[in-house]
Amino acid sequence: MRLLRRMLAGATTLALGLGAVPVLGSELFHRCAAAAASQYEAGYAATGRDSSAIDTAAAIEVCTAALVEAPASAQLNAWLGRAHNASGDGARAVPYLESAAAGGNALAQTLFGDMLIVGQSVDKDMARGAELLQLAASAGFAPADDSLGLSYDYAEGVDQDYAEAARWYRRAAEHGLPRAMVNLGSMYAEGLGLDRDVVAASAWYQRAADLGDAHAQYNLGRIYEAGELGEPDYQRAAALYQAAVERNFALAANALGYLTQNGYGTEVDAAAAAALYRQAADAGIAQGQVNLALLYEDGIGVAQDFALARQYYRQAAESQNSNAAANLGRMYLEGAGGVKDLDKALEFTQRAAAANNPIGLNNLGHFYENGLGVARDTAHALALYQQAAELGYQLGADNQRRLEAALSAPTQSPVKTYPPSKIDN
Repeated sequence: MRLLRRMLAGATTLALGLGAVPVLGSELFHRCAAAAASQYEAGYAATGRDSSAIDTAAAIEVCTAALVEAPASAQLNAWLGRAHNASGDGARAVPYLESAAAGGNALAQTLFGDMLIVGQSVDKDMARGAELLQLAASAGFAPADDSLGLSYDYAEGVDQDYAEAARWYRRAAEHGLPRAMVNLGSMYAEGLGLDRDVVAASAWYQRAADLGDAHAQYNLGRIYEAGELGEPDYQRAAALYQAAVERNFALAANALGYLTQNGYGTEVDAAAAAALYRQAADAGIAQGQVNLALLYEDGIGVAQDFALARQYYRQAAESQNSNAAANLGRMYLEGAGGVKDLDKALEFTQRAAAANNPIGLNNLGHFYENGLGVARDTAHALALYQQAAELGYQLGADNQRRLEAALSAPTQSPVKTYPPSKIDN
Protein backbone atom coordinates (compact mmCIF):
# COMPACT_ATOMS: atom_id res chain seq x y z
CA MET A 1 0.00 0.00 0.00
CA ARG A 2 1.44 3.32 -1.08
CA LEU A 3 0.88 6.52 0.88
CA LEU A 4 -2.37 7.81 -0.57
CA ARG A 5 -2.03 11.38 0.59
CA ARG A 6 0.71 13.87 1.16
CA MET A 7 2.16 14.28 4.61
CA LEU A 8 1.90 17.94 5.55
CA ALA A 9 1.70 19.21 9.11
CA GLY A 10 2.59 15.85 10.65
CA ALA A 11 5.42 15.04 8.29
CA THR A 12 9.02 14.42 9.06
CA THR A 13 10.68 16.94 6.78
CA LEU A 14 14.27 17.39 5.74
CA ALA A 15 15.38 21.01 5.65
CA LEU A 16 18.72 21.93 4.23
CA GLY A 17 18.11 25.64 4.62
CA LEU A 18 18.96 26.31 0.97
CA GLY A 19 18.50 29.96 0.13
CA ALA A 20 18.37 30.94 3.80
CA VAL A 21 20.07 33.93 5.31
CA PRO A 22 21.40 32.57 8.62
CA VAL A 23 21.89 34.93 11.50
CA LEU A 24 25.03 33.44 12.98
CA GLY A 25 25.35 34.02 16.70
CA SER A 26 21.74 35.17 17.13
CA GLU A 27 20.25 33.62 20.23
CA LEU A 28 16.71 33.92 18.82
CA PHE A 29 17.75 32.24 15.57
CA HIS A 30 19.15 29.26 17.45
CA ARG A 31 16.13 29.10 19.75
CA CYS A 32 13.83 29.07 16.70
CA ALA A 33 15.94 26.31 15.15
CA ALA A 34 15.76 24.28 18.34
CA ALA A 35 11.98 24.70 18.42
CA ALA A 36 11.08 24.14 14.76
CA ALA A 37 13.97 22.66 12.79
CA SER A 38 13.92 19.07 11.55
CA GLN A 39 16.36 16.50 12.84
CA TYR A 40 17.27 15.84 9.19
CA GLU A 41 18.32 19.40 8.48
CA ALA A 42 22.02 19.88 7.99
CA GLY A 43 23.49 20.81 11.35
CA TYR A 44 20.36 19.90 13.33
CA ALA A 45 20.52 16.10 13.48
CA ALA A 46 20.74 16.17 17.28
CA THR A 47 18.24 18.94 17.98
CA GLY A 48 15.68 18.84 15.17
CA ARG A 49 12.32 17.13 15.46
CA ASP A 50 9.34 15.81 13.54
CA SER A 51 6.57 18.29 12.88
CA SER A 52 4.32 16.22 15.13
CA ALA A 53 6.76 16.74 18.02
CA ILE A 54 6.90 20.53 17.75
CA ASP A 55 5.61 22.54 20.71
CA THR A 56 3.82 24.79 18.28
CA ALA A 57 2.92 27.60 20.70
CA ALA A 58 6.51 27.93 21.90
CA ALA A 59 7.92 27.59 18.38
CA ILE A 60 5.61 30.25 16.96
CA GLU A 61 6.48 32.65 19.76
CA VAL A 62 10.26 32.35 19.46
CA CYS A 63 10.34 32.17 15.65
CA THR A 64 8.11 35.23 15.39
CA ALA A 65 10.56 37.12 17.58
CA ALA A 66 13.52 35.83 15.56
CA LEU A 67 11.88 36.94 12.32
CA VAL A 68 11.43 40.48 13.66
CA GLU A 69 15.17 40.52 14.18
CA ALA A 70 15.94 39.12 10.70
CA PRO A 71 12.87 39.48 8.41
CA ALA A 72 14.87 38.59 5.28
CA SER A 73 15.79 35.13 6.54
CA ALA A 74 14.17 32.52 4.30
CA GLN A 75 15.04 29.84 6.83
CA LEU A 76 13.28 31.63 9.69
CA ASN A 77 10.25 32.20 7.47
CA ALA A 78 10.27 28.51 6.59
CA TRP A 79 10.51 27.42 10.22
CA LEU A 80 7.76 29.79 11.34
CA GLY A 81 5.55 28.58 8.48
CA ARG A 82 6.32 25.00 9.47
CA ALA A 83 5.33 25.70 13.08
CA HIS A 84 2.03 27.32 12.04
CA ASN A 85 1.30 24.42 9.70
CA ALA A 86 2.09 21.90 12.44
CA SER A 87 -0.38 23.74 14.69
CA GLY A 88 -3.11 23.13 12.11
CA ASP A 89 -3.22 26.76 10.97
CA GLY A 90 -2.32 26.42 7.32
CA ALA A 91 -3.69 29.85 6.47
CA ARG A 92 -1.19 31.51 8.83
CA ALA A 93 1.58 29.31 7.42
CA VAL A 94 1.03 30.28 3.79
CA PRO A 95 2.59 33.78 3.68
CA TYR A 96 5.74 32.62 5.50
CA LEU A 97 6.15 29.53 3.37
CA GLU A 98 5.42 31.37 0.14
CA SER A 99 7.99 34.04 1.01
CA ALA A 100 10.62 31.46 1.94
CA ALA A 101 9.88 29.42 -1.19
CA ALA A 102 10.43 32.52 -3.33
CA GLY A 103 13.73 32.96 -1.50
CA GLY A 104 14.83 29.50 -2.61
CA ASN A 105 14.28 27.60 0.65
CA ALA A 106 13.75 23.93 -0.19
CA LEU A 107 11.77 23.17 2.97
CA ALA A 108 9.31 25.92 2.16
CA GLN A 109 9.16 24.95 -1.51
CA THR A 110 8.27 21.40 -0.49
CA LEU A 111 5.66 22.28 2.12
CA PHE A 112 4.06 25.03 0.04
CA GLY A 113 4.21 22.86 -3.08
CA ASP A 114 2.34 20.09 -1.30
CA MET A 115 -0.23 22.59 0.00
CA LEU A 116 -0.86 23.80 -3.56
CA ILE A 117 -1.23 20.25 -4.82
CA VAL A 118 -3.82 19.20 -2.23
CA GLY A 119 -5.46 22.62 -1.95
CA GLN A 120 -4.73 23.03 1.76
CA SER A 121 -5.41 26.65 2.81
CA VAL A 122 -4.73 27.82 -0.76
CA ASP A 123 -6.44 27.43 -4.10
CA LYS A 124 -5.38 24.14 -5.62
CA ASP A 125 -2.72 24.56 -8.30
CA MET A 126 -1.08 21.23 -9.01
CA ALA A 127 1.11 22.51 -11.81
CA ARG A 128 2.63 25.25 -9.68
CA GLY A 129 3.00 22.85 -6.78
CA ALA A 130 4.86 20.37 -8.94
CA GLU A 131 7.15 23.14 -10.19
CA LEU A 132 8.09 24.03 -6.61
CA LEU A 133 8.73 20.39 -5.80
CA GLN A 134 10.95 20.12 -8.87
CA LEU A 135 13.01 23.10 -7.67
CA ALA A 136 13.47 21.60 -4.22
CA ALA A 137 14.19 18.13 -5.61
CA SER A 138 16.76 19.55 -8.00
CA ALA A 139 18.54 20.94 -4.95
CA GLY A 140 18.80 17.41 -3.54
CA PHE A 141 16.07 17.82 -0.92
CA ALA A 142 14.83 14.32 -0.04
CA PRO A 143 11.23 15.11 1.01
CA ALA A 144 10.81 16.97 -2.27
CA ASP A 145 12.06 13.86 -4.08
CA ASP A 146 9.37 11.84 -2.33
CA SER A 147 6.61 14.38 -2.98
CA LEU A 148 7.64 14.68 -6.62
CA GLY A 149 7.44 10.89 -6.77
CA LEU A 150 3.86 11.16 -5.52
CA SER A 151 3.10 13.70 -8.24
CA TYR A 152 4.28 11.29 -10.94
CA ASP A 153 2.56 8.39 -9.17
CA TYR A 154 -0.86 10.06 -9.05
CA ALA A 155 -0.60 12.51 -11.99
CA GLU A 156 -0.66 15.58 -9.77
CA GLY A 157 0.56 18.50 -11.88
CA VAL A 158 2.59 16.20 -14.17
CA ASP A 159 1.77 13.31 -16.48
CA GLN A 160 1.47 9.98 -14.67
CA ASP A 161 4.71 8.04 -14.98
CA TYR A 162 5.26 5.14 -12.57
CA ALA A 163 8.87 4.62 -13.60
CA GLU A 164 9.64 8.27 -12.87
CA ALA A 165 7.76 8.03 -9.57
CA ALA A 166 9.86 5.04 -8.56
CA ARG A 167 13.05 6.91 -9.50
CA TRP A 168 12.21 9.84 -7.22
CA TYR A 169 11.08 7.56 -4.41
CA ARG A 170 14.39 5.74 -4.66
CA ARG A 171 16.38 8.98 -4.42
CA ALA A 172 14.54 9.95 -1.25
CA ALA A 173 14.73 6.43 0.19
CA GLU A 174 18.48 6.25 -0.36
CA HIS A 175 18.76 9.49 1.62
CA GLY A 176 17.04 7.78 4.56
CA LEU A 177 13.45 9.07 4.30
CA PRO A 178 11.22 6.31 5.76
CA ARG A 179 8.03 7.22 3.92
CA ALA A 180 9.91 7.11 0.62
CA MET A 181 11.12 3.62 1.53
CA VAL A 182 7.49 2.63 2.02
CA ASN A 183 6.47 4.12 -1.31
CA LEU A 184 9.34 2.45 -3.16
CA GLY A 185 8.55 -0.85 -1.46
CA SER A 186 4.96 -0.57 -2.58
CA MET A 187 5.98 0.10 -6.17
CA TYR A 188 7.89 -3.19 -6.04
CA ALA A 189 4.96 -4.93 -4.32
CA GLU A 190 2.47 -3.71 -6.93
CA GLY A 191 4.75 -3.93 -9.95
CA LEU A 192 4.30 -0.26 -10.84
CA GLY A 193 7.20 1.27 -12.74
CA LEU A 194 9.33 -1.68 -11.65
CA ASP A 195 9.20 -5.45 -12.05
CA ARG A 196 7.11 -6.92 -9.25
CA ASP A 197 9.53 -8.13 -6.57
CA VAL A 198 8.13 -9.01 -3.14
CA VAL A 199 11.63 -9.63 -1.77
CA ALA A 200 12.73 -6.11 -2.73
CA ALA A 201 9.46 -4.70 -1.40
CA SER A 202 10.00 -6.47 1.91
CA ALA A 203 13.57 -5.21 2.15
CA TRP A 204 12.50 -1.58 1.77
CA TYR A 205 9.59 -2.03 4.17
CA GLN A 206 11.99 -3.58 6.67
CA ARG A 207 14.37 -0.63 6.44
CA ALA A 208 11.53 1.78 7.14
CA ALA A 209 10.06 -0.46 9.85
CA ASP A 210 13.42 -0.53 11.61
CA LEU A 211 13.22 3.27 11.70
CA GLY A 212 9.84 3.06 13.42
CA ASP A 213 7.60 3.76 10.42
CA ALA A 214 4.14 2.37 11.23
CA HIS A 215 3.01 2.20 7.63
CA ALA A 216 6.03 0.05 6.78
CA GLN A 217 5.37 -2.20 9.77
CA TYR A 218 1.78 -2.68 8.60
CA ASN A 219 2.72 -3.37 4.97
CA LEU A 220 5.42 -5.83 5.99
CA GLY A 221 2.97 -7.52 8.34
CA ARG A 222 0.57 -8.04 5.45
CA ILE A 223 3.31 -9.75 3.46
CA TYR A 224 4.07 -12.14 6.32
CA GLU A 225 0.38 -12.78 6.99
CA ALA A 226 -0.27 -13.61 3.34
CA GLY A 227 2.80 -15.86 3.13
CA GLU A 228 4.20 -14.02 0.13
CA LEU A 229 7.74 -14.92 1.19
CA GLY A 230 6.90 -18.57 1.79
CA GLU A 231 4.57 -19.97 4.41
CA PRO A 232 2.43 -17.48 6.36
CA ASP A 233 4.21 -16.25 9.48
CA TYR A 234 1.38 -15.07 11.70
CA GLN A 235 3.58 -14.47 14.72
CA ARG A 236 5.84 -12.15 12.76
CA ALA A 237 2.80 -10.42 11.27
CA ALA A 238 1.22 -9.97 14.70
CA ALA A 239 4.44 -8.49 16.11
CA LEU A 240 4.67 -6.01 13.24
CA TYR A 241 1.01 -5.05 13.55
CA GLN A 242 1.46 -4.57 17.29
CA ALA A 243 4.39 -2.22 16.71
CA ALA A 244 2.26 -0.19 14.30
CA VAL A 245 -0.70 -0.17 16.70
CA GLU A 246 1.56 1.32 19.35
CA ARG A 247 2.07 4.19 16.91
CA ASN A 248 -1.73 4.54 16.51
CA PHE A 249 -1.84 3.14 12.97
CA ALA A 250 -5.50 2.24 12.62
CA LEU A 251 -5.21 -0.21 9.72
CA ALA A 252 -2.82 -2.27 11.83
CA ALA A 253 -5.32 -2.30 14.69
CA ASN A 254 -7.92 -3.86 12.40
CA ALA A 255 -5.42 -6.40 11.07
CA LEU A 256 -4.22 -7.36 14.55
CA GLY A 257 -7.83 -7.62 15.69
CA TYR A 258 -8.49 -10.24 13.03
CA LEU A 259 -5.44 -12.30 14.05
CA THR A 260 -6.40 -11.99 17.72
CA GLN A 261 -10.01 -12.97 17.11
CA ASN A 262 -8.96 -16.10 15.23
CA GLY A 263 -5.84 -17.02 17.17
CA TYR A 264 -3.41 -16.61 14.29
CA GLY A 265 0.01 -15.98 15.78
CA THR A 266 -1.62 -14.97 19.07
CA GLU A 267 -3.90 -16.43 21.72
CA VAL A 268 -7.60 -16.25 20.87
CA ASP A 269 -9.01 -13.23 22.72
CA ALA A 270 -12.34 -11.97 21.44
CA ALA A 271 -12.47 -9.08 23.91
CA ALA A 272 -9.02 -7.88 22.87
CA ALA A 273 -10.04 -8.24 19.22
CA ALA A 274 -13.11 -6.11 19.86
CA ALA A 275 -10.96 -3.41 21.45
CA LEU A 276 -8.65 -3.40 18.44
CA TYR A 277 -11.55 -3.28 15.99
CA ARG A 278 -12.99 -0.38 17.97
CA GLN A 279 -9.72 1.50 17.69
CA ALA A 280 -9.81 1.04 13.93
CA ALA A 281 -13.52 1.81 13.70
CA ASP A 282 -13.20 5.01 15.68
CA ALA A 283 -10.46 6.11 13.27
CA GLY A 284 -12.87 5.65 10.37
CA ILE A 285 -11.56 2.34 9.01
CA ALA A 286 -14.62 0.82 7.33
CA GLN A 287 -13.49 -2.81 7.64
CA GLY A 288 -12.87 -2.25 11.34
CA GLN A 289 -16.45 -0.99 11.62
CA VAL A 290 -17.71 -4.11 9.84
CA ASN A 291 -15.67 -6.42 12.03
CA LEU A 292 -16.85 -4.71 15.21
CA ALA A 293 -20.45 -4.86 14.00
CA LEU A 294 -20.11 -8.61 13.47
CA LEU A 295 -19.00 -9.04 17.08
CA TYR A 296 -21.86 -6.92 18.42
CA GLU A 297 -24.35 -8.81 16.29
CA ASP A 298 -23.22 -12.18 17.62
CA GLY A 299 -22.21 -11.09 21.13
CA ILE A 300 -18.61 -12.24 20.70
CA GLY A 301 -16.14 -10.47 22.96
CA VAL A 302 -18.80 -7.87 23.74
CA ALA A 303 -22.36 -7.90 25.01
CA GLN A 304 -24.73 -8.55 22.12
CA ASP A 305 -26.11 -5.22 20.91
CA PHE A 306 -28.03 -5.12 17.64
CA ALA A 307 -28.35 -1.33 17.72
CA LEU A 308 -24.57 -0.92 17.85
CA ALA A 309 -24.17 -3.55 15.14
CA ARG A 310 -26.50 -1.54 12.87
CA GLN A 311 -24.67 1.67 13.78
CA TYR A 312 -21.27 0.32 12.78
CA TYR A 313 -22.61 -1.37 9.64
CA ARG A 314 -24.20 1.93 8.63
CA GLN A 315 -20.96 3.85 9.19
CA ALA A 316 -19.07 1.39 7.01
CA ALA A 317 -21.82 1.41 4.37
CA GLU A 318 -21.58 5.19 4.16
CA SER A 319 -17.88 4.66 3.37
CA GLN A 320 -18.97 2.49 0.42
CA ASN A 321 -18.22 -0.83 2.10
CA SER A 322 -20.56 -3.15 0.24
CA ASN A 323 -20.27 -6.00 2.75
CA ALA A 324 -21.59 -3.65 5.44
CA ALA A 325 -24.50 -2.65 3.23
CA ALA A 326 -25.35 -6.30 2.57
CA ASN A 327 -25.26 -7.15 6.28
CA LEU A 328 -27.29 -4.11 7.26
CA GLY A 329 -29.91 -4.96 4.67
CA ARG A 330 -30.08 -8.51 6.03
CA MET A 331 -30.49 -7.26 9.61
CA TYR A 332 -33.41 -5.03 8.63
CA LEU A 333 -35.00 -7.90 6.71
CA GLU A 334 -34.60 -10.33 9.60
CA GLY A 335 -35.78 -7.82 12.16
CA ALA A 336 -32.72 -8.45 14.33
CA GLY A 337 -33.19 -6.88 17.73
CA GLY A 338 -36.84 -6.17 17.02
CA VAL A 339 -36.19 -3.62 14.25
CA LYS A 340 -37.68 -4.83 10.97
CA ASP A 341 -37.82 -2.39 8.08
CA LEU A 342 -38.41 -3.74 4.59
CA ASP A 343 -37.72 -0.40 2.89
CA LYS A 344 -34.32 -0.05 4.54
CA ALA A 345 -33.60 -3.71 3.94
CA LEU A 346 -34.20 -3.21 0.24
CA GLU A 347 -32.25 0.07 0.13
CA PHE A 348 -29.07 -1.33 1.62
CA THR A 349 -29.31 -4.60 -0.29
CA GLN A 350 -29.62 -2.64 -3.51
CA ARG A 351 -26.55 -0.61 -2.53
CA ALA A 352 -24.55 -3.78 -2.08
CA ALA A 353 -25.80 -5.26 -5.34
CA ALA A 354 -25.02 -2.04 -7.23
CA ALA A 355 -21.42 -2.42 -6.02
CA ASN A 356 -21.39 -5.94 -7.55
CA ASN A 357 -21.18 -7.50 -4.11
CA PRO A 358 -22.05 -11.21 -4.52
CA ILE A 359 -23.88 -11.37 -1.16
CA GLY A 360 -25.91 -8.32 -2.10
CA LEU A 361 -26.71 -9.72 -5.54
CA ASN A 362 -27.88 -13.02 -4.06
CA ASN A 363 -29.96 -11.29 -1.40
CA LEU A 364 -31.54 -8.94 -3.91
CA GLY A 365 -32.49 -12.04 -5.91
CA HIS A 366 -34.37 -13.21 -2.81
CA PHE A 367 -36.33 -9.93 -2.79
CA TYR A 368 -37.35 -10.29 -6.44
CA GLU A 369 -38.08 -13.99 -6.22
CA ASN A 370 -40.46 -13.45 -3.31
CA GLY A 371 -41.83 -10.00 -4.18
CA LEU A 372 -40.48 -8.33 -1.04
CA GLY A 373 -40.82 -4.57 -1.50
CA VAL A 374 -40.65 -5.01 -5.27
CA ALA A 375 -42.83 -6.59 -7.93
CA ARG A 376 -42.19 -10.33 -8.06
CA ASP A 377 -39.88 -11.05 -10.99
CA THR A 378 -38.39 -14.52 -11.08
CA ALA A 379 -36.47 -13.85 -14.28
CA HIS A 380 -34.67 -10.91 -12.66
CA ALA A 381 -34.13 -12.97 -9.51
CA LEU A 382 -32.54 -15.71 -11.59
CA ALA A 383 -30.24 -13.18 -13.29
CA LEU A 384 -29.16 -11.82 -9.92
CA TYR A 385 -28.44 -15.31 -8.58
CA GLN A 386 -26.41 -16.02 -11.72
CA GLN A 387 -24.34 -12.85 -11.25
CA ALA A 388 -23.60 -13.86 -7.66
CA ALA A 389 -22.63 -17.34 -8.83
CA GLU A 390 -20.31 -15.96 -11.50
CA LEU A 391 -18.52 -14.05 -8.73
CA GLY A 392 -17.85 -17.34 -6.96
CA TYR A 393 -20.63 -17.16 -4.35
CA GLN A 394 -21.79 -20.72 -3.72
CA LEU A 395 -25.22 -19.86 -2.32
CA GLY A 396 -25.88 -17.78 -5.43
CA ALA A 397 -25.06 -20.83 -7.54
CA ASP A 398 -27.31 -23.01 -5.37
CA ASN A 399 -30.18 -20.55 -5.69
CA GLN A 400 -29.65 -20.29 -9.43
CA ARG A 401 -29.93 -24.08 -9.86
CA ARG A 402 -32.91 -24.30 -7.51
CA LEU A 403 -34.85 -21.53 -9.23
CA GLU A 404 -34.04 -22.87 -12.70
CA ALA A 405 -35.40 -26.25 -11.64
CA ALA A 406 -38.51 -24.68 -10.12
CA LEU A 407 -39.18 -22.61 -13.24
CA SER A 408 -38.84 -25.70 -15.44
CA ALA A 409 -41.46 -27.48 -13.28
CA PRO A 410 -44.26 -24.91 -13.03
CA THR A 411 -46.64 -27.29 -11.30
CA GLN A 412 -44.43 -27.23 -8.22
CA SER A 413 -44.37 -24.31 -5.83
CA PRO A 414 -40.93 -22.71 -5.63
CA VAL A 415 -39.13 -23.26 -2.36
CA LYS A 416 -38.27 -20.00 -0.69
CA THR A 417 -34.76 -19.52 0.53
CA TYR A 418 -33.72 -17.04 3.14
CA PRO A 419 -30.77 -14.71 2.52
CA PRO A 420 -27.45 -16.02 3.75
CA SER A 421 -26.06 -15.29 7.13
CA LYS A 422 -23.57 -12.48 7.37
CA ILE A 423 -20.31 -12.88 5.51
CA ASP A 424 -17.48 -14.84 7.02
CA ASN A 425 -14.76 -12.45 8.10
